[in-house]
Amino acid sequence: MEHDAHAEAPPHAFPPPEDATVDDWAREDAEPMPVDSGAAPAPAEVAAADSAADASPEPAAEGVKEIQSSLQSLELKANVTAQEDAQEVENEVEETKRHLNVVFIGHVDAGKSTAGGQILFLSGQVDDRTIQKYEKEAKDKSRESWYMAYIMDTNEEERVKGKTVEVGRAHFETEHTRFTILDAPGHKSYVPNMISGASQADIGVLVISARKGEFETGYEKGGQTREHVLLAKTLGVSKLVVVINKMDEPTVKWSKERYDEIEGKMVPFLKSSGYNVKKDVQFLPISGLLGTNMKTRLDKSICSWWDGPCLFEVLDRIEVPLRDPKGPVRMPIIDKYKDMGTVVMGKIESGTIREGDSLLVMPNKSHVKVIGISLDESKVRRAGPAENVRVKLSGIEEEDIMAGFVLSSVANPVGAVTEFNAQLQILELLDNAIFTAGYKAVLHIHSVVEECEIVELIEEIDMKKKKEADPKKKKPKRKPLFVKNGAVVVCRVQVNNLICIEKFSDFPQLGRFTLRTEGKTVAVGKVVEVPPVGNPTF
Repeated sequence: MEHDAHAEAPPHAFPPPEDATVDDWAREDAEPMPVDSGAAPAPAEVAAADSAADASPEPAAEGVKEIQSSLQSLELKANVTAQEDAQEVENEVEETKRHLNVVFIGHVDAGKSTAGGQILFLSGQVDDRTIQKYEKEAKDKSRESWYMAYIMDTNEEERVKGKTVEVGRAHFETEHTRFTILDAPGHKSYVPNMISGASQADIGVLVISARKGEFETGYEKGGQTREHVLLAKTLGVSKLVVVINKMDEPTVKWSKERYDEIEGKMVPFLKSSGYNVKKDVQFLPISGLLGTNMKTRLDKSICSWWDGPCLFEVLDRIEVPLRDPKGPVRMPIIDKYKDMGTVVMGKIESGTIREGDSLLVMPNKSHVKVIGISLDESKVRRAGPAENVRVKLSGIEEEDIMAGFVLSSVANPVGAVTEFNAQLQILELLDNAIFTAGYKAVLHIHSVVEECEIVELIEEIDMKKKKEADPKKKKPKRKPLFVKNGAVVVCRVQVNNLICIEKFSDFPQLGRFTLRTEGKTVAVGKVVEVPPVGNPTF
């Protein structure tokens, strides 16, 4: 403590400790005095104390000890508050950067994990030694070109196969933005994992391989490129950066023809998936393995025809829809675990969660209290929309929570229902299936995965006539008995367990979903109507 006193003492050469203490105490006294009483004796007192100390240090010593002890307690208090203040300030600083979730999607082997790993390396999240270790490890597996992917693919299974299985997570920053990378698996057996990744994302990076043959397989009927784009759109990934990767490949050699061919094929498809290509999509060539055109713009010597921005610039400049920090709290739970209490993970879709808040876990209506929030690895006092957080709760056991539950505000809780009306777009049904009442599929909505059944088809919407139809002359149409591929239909969907959803118009993130059967995405849709508040059914 003595040292602190020195630090606070005036900058004349170090005086004996007692001196410093008296000095300090005098100063502490001197500051509040004028404020409290407006009286002027403070400077005089200081002078007296100073001279007393200078003249006769011996008699003052006893008083000084008392003063020291009170001073120490004061200082302790001051330090604690100072630290808290500093922490608050730090949090404020962090919040000035906006936070975005980026999901890497695309066909298996397009180079998503490698591109993700390269981004982390370029933004200084991984040091050279780690990279060298990975390089050696990849060489030992005789897979030299995979070492960048090891940054994202951390478990052994993923490394041996060279395929991502789980959704990898990592963080990096550009000038104005903090990003969380979600590296989704491209392989079709792991699409459900990809859905859980994309449902947390604000923007998507669609990675396409320019290598001869690889783009084609990813793009043809059975390829993952198409399915991923459709899923990304329905899951609310509003902006897409289409990254044409492997441009350094010997079969490509940064050829403009190949780049244009791929862009030419992708644009009509992206339009048909509902993206506004001019506003929401940006194409750019990169090499994930070499890191070309990622952090710095392309060198003309490598590629003479590209004069657009590099990946970091594009990501930094992307504009995303704002979410409401003052809205009711909604946080779909993705995962939970025990750690001196119950911790849930998820992305806040609306509202702000603060330490000490009382919230509801729906659909169980369990009252919980927030006892801690952590963001990435650091503890924070509050977190706003679009943040991926871990929230520590008291008042609920870990086994009482399931993925798909929603943390919501007490005043305006999320609805819990077993049926709802939805507008569906049918993408492709399995070969001999027809879409009628009684059709069963698996429903993916935010982090919920539930079996569902279509109980009735309400009306088929003709997208072509929709624009001309006059709303006043609405003839009661016969309900369709079945619909075919490509149809848009309003239908009622039923599930066995209570699920938490919202109308798409109120909370887009909790109102859009996909239907899958036997590992294929059959339809995408949005919730158009939910039962009245408090009722699980209509």
